[in-house]
Amino acid sequence: MQKQSLALLLVVLVALNLRPAMAGLGPLLDLIEQSTGLNSAGAGMLTTLPVFLMGIGAFTGPYLRVWLGDKRGVAVGIILIAVACAARWVWNDAFGMFVTAACAGLGIAIVQAMVPAVVKRWFGAGTGRAMGLYTTGIMGGAALAAATAAGFARAGGWPFSLAIWSVPAIAALVCWLTHPDAEQARKQEHTPKSFHRQRRAWLLLIFFGIGTGAYTLVLAWLPPFYMSLGQSRDMSGYLLAGMTITQVVSGLGVSTLIGRFPDRRAPLVAVLLCVLAGLACLILAPIGLAFPAIILLGLGIGALFPLSLIVTLDHADNPITAGDLAAFVQGGGYIIASAMPFIAGLIRDRFDDLSQAWMLMAAGIVALIAMAARLSPSSRR
Repeated sequence: MQKQSLALLLVVLVALNLRPAMAGLGPLLDLIEQSTGLNSAGAGMLTTLPVFLMGIGAFTGPYLRVWLGDKRGVAVGIILIAVACAARWVWNDAFGMFVTAACAGLGIAIVQAMVPAVVKRWFGAGTGRAMGLYTTGIMGGAALAAATAAGFARAGGWPFSLAIWSVPAIAALVCWLTHPDAEQARKQEHTPKSFHRQRRAWLLLIFFGIGTGAYTLVLAWLPPFYMSLGQSRDMSGYLLAGMTITQVVSGLGVSTLIGRFPDRRAPLVAVLLCVLAGLACLILAPIGLAFPAIILLGLGIGALFPLSLIVTLDHADNPITAGDLAAFVQGGGYIIASAMPFIAGLIRDRFDDLSQAWMLMAAGIVALIAMAARLSPSSRR
């Protein structure tokens, strides 16, 4: 029991480092635009680029697992994240921001492509709970980055606020390399399985992509949206942090309760309706309904992310095949999700408003509700 608890802590510690490189940008976006000369579309690319590369990198995950093994591969990913964050302290012009965004995206992609197979092997029947905690750790890191961005910027400037996240990445690297459980994640000799001819794999990919698009959209543009409505930088960061804290609570709820729902369709539809209601609040009364919007979006998005991965892993019993499928789904899914921050930036440049972006995302959520109806347990074969 103690060994599994330590393994869970290790997974959560690694997960905490998978979003600060992006979540810390939103509350500082106007400062970054002023310093680098980027417009809204260019600023949106700072989130789009790493998410896109997370998708490209995820496709290579099965091949990296063969080449490096899980232990070394996860370590390489964490190193890339640490280097990307640290470099922003001194290399923070427009070109440097794009390069470090790409470096962080590749590092995150490598870790995310390898961790599901590690979790499946370490925890077996407890994979659903472990994946819930893993995704909760991801969202917890985003909450911390959003909540502290303005304070760190006041203390040392916006580059320092972004660079400080190299410290927990280094800590995670040390723990990963020295933890005895990591020794079990050895190189696996196998030929990565191809899923591009399986319609169900494409359904899971599109489902994950649109759902994650809701997350990348609010991650990039929720703080600037509220700053444009007259809210302070601190308050806008707190709203994003509040949403991600709600995501953490929601993720923990998934981890605790998912075992009661072998048929995942009911919880999927419930959380999608939460996201849809939250988007409606942003469209109809963003100031008056700010609190309900944050709660609903947090509950919905926070549960949708782990549920999407859990449903994906439901389709494979073998840990290696599960890792390959998760890499395929995340690879294409993140490429789809990466478009939303850039599209929202284009909308903001043209209309000076983000309402149309929230409407576009709401249409995507309606499509996901229809797709969720097809994910019955009997269809997993």
